[in-house]
Amino acid sequence: MKPDDVLDALDEQQRAAALAVSRPVCVLAGAGTGKTRAITHRIAYGVLTGVMNPSQVLAVTFTSRAAAQLRGRLRELGVMGVQARTFHAAALRQLQYFWPTAVGGVLPRIAERKSALLAEAVARCGQRADDGSLRDLAAEIEWAKVSQIFPDDYPIAVDKAHRQPPRQAREVAQVYAQYEELKQARGQIDFEDVLLLTVGVLEDCPDLAAAVRRQYCHFVVDEYQDVNPLQQRLLDLWLDDRNSVCVVGDPNQTIYSFTGATQEFLLDFPRRYPEAAVVHLIRDYRSTPQVVRAANALIGSAAERTAERQRDLIAGQPDGPEPTVTCYPDEPAEVAGVLRRVKTLLASGVPSSQIAVLFRVNTASQPYEQALAQEGISYLLRDGERFFDRPEVKQAVMLLRGATRAAQDSATSPGELVAEVQAVLSASGWSVQPPVGVGAARERWESLAALLRLAAEFVASRADAAGNDRLGLAEFVAELDERSEAQHVPVIEGVTLASLHAAKGLEWEAVFLVGLTEGMLPIAYAVLPEQIEEERRLLYVGITRARRHLALSWARARHRDGRGARQPSRFLVNLRSAGLPMA
Repeated sequence: MKPDDVLDALDEQQRAAALAVSRPVCVLAGAGTGKTRAITHRIAYGVLTGVMNPSQVLAVTFTSRAAAQLRGRLRELGVMGVQARTFHAAALRQLQYFWPTAVGGVLPRIAERKSALLAEAVARCGQRADDGSLRDLAAEIEWAKVSQIFPDDYPIAVDKAHRQPPRQAREVAQVYAQYEELKQARGQIDFEDVLLLTVGVLEDCPDLAAAVRRQYCHFVVDEYQDVNPLQQRLLDLWLDDRNSVCVVGDPNQTIYSFTGATQEFLLDFPRRYPEAAVVHLIRDYRSTPQVVRAANALIGSAAERTAERQRDLIAGQPDGPEPTVTCYPDEPAEVAGVLRRVKTLLASGVPSSQIAVLFRVNTASQPYEQALAQEGISYLLRDGERFFDRPEVKQAVMLLRGATRAAQDSATSPGELVAEVQAVLSASGWSVQPPVGVGAARERWESLAALLRLAAEFVASRADAAGNDRLGLAEFVAELDERSEAQHVPVIEGVTLASLHAAKGLEWEAVFLVGLTEGMLPIAYAVLPEQIEEERRLLYVGITRARRHLALSWARARHRDGRGARQPSRFLVNLRSAGLPMA
């Protein structure tokens, strides 16, 4: 293949990125604009023109899937030998190679999971933690390490960052310190240590750093808006004083700041490299003009937009149906409305695998799991457990079953039944007020709250259907058993149910964005301006997953006959400027 053949397949902006092989490049790539095409063709053009030796190119991604996709695209272009790896995979490869020389001996074993060491660290600190709390502590320690924060500095750092730690900052710092001591005593490292140790080796051993720099002369970084400070430090060491680097990202899709990711490295790139070419990819080849218009309207109203992200997307697909925003009286009505539209799409020939229902928190999946199962529609729950498989739900159902056996009178009034369920859930740790912040504790609370809503819906449906004003706890437990059984159908392909975070990087023909109320999106614990804007970007990610059909919805009340006190997400107001029908 000739160099010009590589360029023929590109649009004007993509071509500009591909041609800039002799200078730093910052590609600001909007959703669906072909960023992978741009960077693979840039690498191919650089190799075919002799500017780059393929064995000296290192492309780093954030997932193994993205790395494999990049290697596959390069093979199709006839370019072999380019290394495409995740940050961790690239660092681990170098660390394993240099460890015997830099330190001596064999590289310590990588702990596959932090939970066992963390549980011991928690116990040694005189604290207590269940599996969910351990996951939260692990995530918090990971944030501290990629942010290069030591245990002693953690309380001050977490306050400065306005984070909501899973427990008191002083207690987290104690567990963090004990965890590091245990890890060292056992001769183990974790995945964050892989990056930290690689940085240490390259900083302390100039000869080894020079060897790495001789091996890799050209760098490409995908999803650069998700880089954390530790990854940036490693990239700087790989580069040294050279500038053959291409970064690709979209500041409007920065949704992982809670893990330490920051868009500042992307936005600051032109200042760090004044000679850099800044290329905006703005032609969206994924979505219809109607979907693109909604995305532009949403992100265009962001108060924190800067000049670097003022470029609206331009649709590259034919016209499609108008997106809709629908207000339902309550959540059951919202679920029923979404289900009707899903069935219509299926009847029109849209495959179930091309339909997605997206929500802010995983616990919102339950009513959609149930509704699809009852209609015999297969579904796939992405990156989450089925509702009745969650440990807290299993435990609560077991407690409810026990309370049923202990009850002397199996029949109560509808109001009493809901109160009984609430009493059992309260005994297992549920409270009327949700816990502060995000994490396992909040997810557990949401699961139990969903069970309580099921009780209220059960009472309402039975009273309407049978005219019976006395219902037993046993009947409600039997209802839960039926629901659980209906949702344990083997699924190979079906309608996707996913959180907005889990949906990033994916796309479907039809997307339903549900539960768009104040307190859910933006989520209640997002209070600072930067937190609110990240919630806006999360909705932007959801909107831009849709190729043709897009439906947004919210409900005034949680359950039937509930007080309709909810308000629509403030972000829906922004969409009025796009002319979206507000039903």
